Amino acid sequence: MKTYRIAVLPGDGTGPEVMREGMKVLAAAEKKFGFNIEPAAFDLGGVRYKRTGETLSDATLEELRGYDAIYLSALGSPDFPPGVLERDVLLKMRFALDQYINLRPCKLYPGVKSVLANKGDKEIDFVVVRENTEGLYAGAGGFFKQGTADEVALQTSVNTRKGIERCIRFAFKLARSRPRKRLHLVGKTNVLTYAFNLWERVFEQVGEEFPDVERAYHHVDACCMYMIDQPEVYDTIVTDNMFGDIITDIGGILQGGLGVAASGNLNPDPGGVSMFEPVGGTAPQFTDQNVINPLACIRAGAMMLEHLGEPDAAQAIEEAVAKVAGELPGLGVGKMGCGTDEVGDRVVAGL
Repeated sequence: MKTYRIAVLPGDGTGPEVMREGMKVLAAAEKKFGFNIEPAAFDLGGVRYKRTGETLSDATLEELRGYDAIYLSALGSPDFPPGVLERDVLLKMRFALDQYINLRPCKLYPGVKSVLANKGDKEIDFVVVRENTEGLYAGAGGFFKQGTADEVALQTSVNTRKGIERCIRFAFKLARSRPRKRLHLVGKTNVLTYAFNLWERVFEQVGEEFPDVERAYHHVDACCMYMIDQPEVYDTIVTDNMFGDIITDIGGILQGGLGVAASGNLNPDPGGVSMFEPVGGTAPQFTDQNVINPLACIRAGAMMLEHLGEPDAAQAIEEAVAKVAGELPGLGVGKMGCGTDEVGDRVVAGL
């Protein structure tokens, strides 16, 4: 029987609540589909930082390399400035573990009301492949004459051919596996004439290797418009770090809100360690109220199983989540008609 060693990061605020439901569903899946999960909890996040002043040590990072995957809920606390955990835990893990793909599916489930008039589950079903370790998030830049009237702040977008090519190649392979076999590059070639000139050239070059995949280009502002007006245009999207961050939040609301939006930070190379998480934050104001939606965390667990090589279990969880989501009166905080724990129980029953 296959055994998977999973590093579990329950996180802060409502994070431990949704993680409990995610682990509950994984436990049901392992019994049904015949594999073992060996979880190991890691105390990383705002609570630890407040207590010890530590974020993610190099020793802990090295330990994480020994796991098959990382399962994260959410990190953050209003008790200290924003950006600390994002930079020193999340981004540090992404960069150090070379999780160069951020994968964000956007799928509206049958029975879930769309925020768009006359658009339903047939029109809203696409996935965004976001480059995850370069761009503006690389941290290149600095200050000049800081604190003076002449102060200058520089934030440089880093785009390497290697980073772009491996991201685009992953996106073409994914698009080839989907029914419509269509891939859009989203950028801003008319203004970001250096970075997206390189993106566009690599996109066309790699595309020659995938003649069965239809390819097209949209400016990012046009993409935002089409996502609202004609989401059915999209099947697979590939883009850079910053643009991907923005358009996937539009994708989140299109599929019913952040309560169902899940993501994977992937290192798909042999021996790579990938991390899976819900998109929403810690929502500390709702901690221990049993009102937060756990479906995003449960979906992230399904994505993790798919990545680990358990597609049947992943599909079964996805189908159970779709059924439960379509039956709930709402997907937002406190709008589900039942508690966080009951939502998890209903997904388990669906398995």
